[in-house]
Amino acid sequence: MRSAERPGLTVTLLIAGLVGCAPAETPEASARPDPGFETGSVPVAGLVDEQESHLANLRQLTFGGQNAEAYFSGDDEWIIFQATPRDGGCDQQYSMRTDGSELSLVSTGSGRTTCGYFVPGTKRLIYSSTHLTSEACPAEPDRSQGYVWAVYSSFDVFSADLTGGNMVRLTDTEGYDAEATLSRDGEWVVFTSTRDGDLDIYKMRPDGSDVVRLTDTVGYDGGPFFSADGTKIVYRAYHPTSEADIADYQGLLEQSLIRPSQLDIWVMNADGSGKRRITDNSAANFGPYFFPSGDRVIFASNMGDPQGREFDLWALGTDGDNLEQITFSGDFDGFPMFNSDGTQLIFASNRGNELPHETNLFIADWVE
Repeated sequence: MRSAERPGLTVTLLIAGLVGCAPAETPEASARPDPGFETGSVPVAGLVDEQESHLANLRQLTFGGQNAEAYFSGDDEWIIFQATPRDGGCDQQYSMRTDGSELSLVSTGSGRTTCGYFVPGTKRLIYSSTHLTSEACPAEPDRSQGYVWAVYSSFDVFSADLTGGNMVRLTDTEGYDAEATLSRDGEWVVFTSTRDGDLDIYKMRPDGSDVVRLTDTVGYDGGPFFSADGTKIVYRAYHPTSEADIADYQGLLEQSLIRPSQLDIWVMNADGSGKRRITDNSAANFGPYFFPSGDRVIFASNMGDPQGREFDLWALGTDGDNLEQITFSGDFDGFPMFNSDGTQLIFASNRGNELPHETNLFIADWVE
């Protein structure tokens, strides 16, 4: 997880995507320590803006700290998400039912983690972690160079069982390996890596074999998500073009940093062909996810705020047309994911938080 600090707003900028889990497979309770935040399912209709016509029966699932990047299991009864409690520490992975019950820590409790997903057709999950390098949190990025993200070279992708045990390391290369998601049929993992010297998207089998590079343009390509039918991938990208911007990007990358002030949403075929940019608004667009139909995506963007501080959810056709604003909270909404039939939307938001800058999970019925 990456916390993006902007004036007046702390944005939890996480990267993630599509996932599924066989209906009969459910996480077992963990005996690990209390996480330091509360969960439940509390109706919060008063937090819905009158313009948010697509959201009904809004419920808040987490209370306190930084909670985001929540993704459904294939039976839509469980979610996996990452959280940092109010008293600090590193992001860790948790699972719970969609009503907020049966919370369980499923990562090691050491290092920093990101991007958790259930693996379809198995009793396993995947996530990325830095724990092999150090049990401590990695150092925060050097902000003397402006607003930057860290892309920690200590991140690798791991598989574990539903309690977090029986871990298997899936990536073992120099550099950053993270932002991993799965196709709904469980045949492919798609992820971001610096293994070839740039931040590019790759796919591999769930056991770490058959690695294929999908992008090769200078710049950052990341946060990939498969469409429900597995034929397309949506992702975010920053491709510098001027000599000065390329030099700035590559200089930061040598320090395991990137500057994410401008990101666009792209779509490509699952084999890496047919790449096309569907946003071009000089804003920070991130966290894209396909509608179940595959012809639209939902994503977060600050395009509606001239100051760049407010992030809302937006929907857009995969042809780049029919842009529609979905949320109007006046703060931060991000990391949206639909359940399998598109009847529910889960997302992270600062709305209604008890303390400034806290981010919690919300689930709503989707109204077309």
